Amino acid sequence: VAMAATRNMMRAVRVFEFGGPEVLKLQSNVSIPDPKENQVLIKVHACGVNPVETYIRSGNYARKPALPYTPGSDVAGVIESVGEHVTAFKKGDRVFTIDTISGGYADYAVAAANRVFPLPDKLDFRQGAAIGIPYFTAYRALVQKGRAKAGESVLVHGASGGVGIATCQIARACGLKVLGTAGTEEGMNLVLRNGAHQAFNHRETNYMDKIKVRETFPGVDIIIEMLSNVNLAADLQLLSCAGRVMVVGCRGSIEINPRDTMSKESSIIGVSLFLATEEERRACAAAVLAGVDAGWLSPAVGCGYALERAAEAHADIIGGAGAAGKVVLLP
Repeated sequence: VAMAATRNMMRAVRVFEFGGPEVLKLQSNVSIPDPKENQVLIKVHACGVNPVETYIRSGNYARKPALPYTPGSDVAGVIESVGEHVTAFKKGDRVFTIDTISGGYADYAVAAANRVFPLPDKLDFRQGAAIGIPYFTAYRALVQKGRAKAGESVLVHGASGGVGIATCQIARACGLKVLGTAGTEEGMNLVLRNGAHQAFNHRETNYMDKIKVRETFPGVDIIIEMLSNVNLAADLQLLSCAGRVMVVGCRGSIEINPRDTMSKESSIIGVSLFLATEEERRACAAAVLAGVDAGWLSPAVGCGYALERAAEAHADIIGGAGAAGKVVLLP
């Protein structure tokens, strides 16, 4: 009986109070959840760590989960079991997710079947954990909301992170001229290897001027913005006529002059994968899986952390020297 009880337990990172990275607590006596109707249970091999998870953990985010909770949306692993009415997956299938119900920082996770997709054989589990939130967000920002067209130019701020690399690869495949920024030499090289035509160091005080010189103005058509509370006012100066800033990330407020949007009839558009419709999610999945099949979509994975180092992963993703691919947890 004791052994049976042990087999029904797993390790999971739990948050009992909002706060700094130290509130992430690894527990080894968490019950393995059962998949209900239209749900699947996944044995987690890797789980992506996203900046938004640090905002939620701190309590400074619009959506606050009920405490206690386990973070983690994009896992990659193997189907362990399926609930009633699930026909698309079976035990043993390799999959990735864009969302979980029980939380991905764990040995097992339950997810709704319509948030789960087959993981192509070309990709390993680490890469699988780097697809969900980054590539779906990038596709939503660039294509679904940004209406990107071949021949246009795109500037990706923070291009060396998970969403940034995804955006560079998608934009290049769509025929855009791709400019990217990163905070380190390593990051800039990574950006250039993943679809950018030019890379700039956003730690240099005059990097925006360099972009203006390189980009013979009328300006940039689309800006994918990961840190809008720092860059938004300057972004508006870089845009072309009818250009648009896609706000993907923000860590605070900023003051802008709305007249800067009037002079070019430019747009500031917020992006939230959370608000995508079922049809839009399916379109993201189709585009991403086609990209893997064609060979141009290949997630760049950075640091991998053991589950017990989740707090370190959270500290590094926000306060690190500079992103170099997707951060993942490895149960």
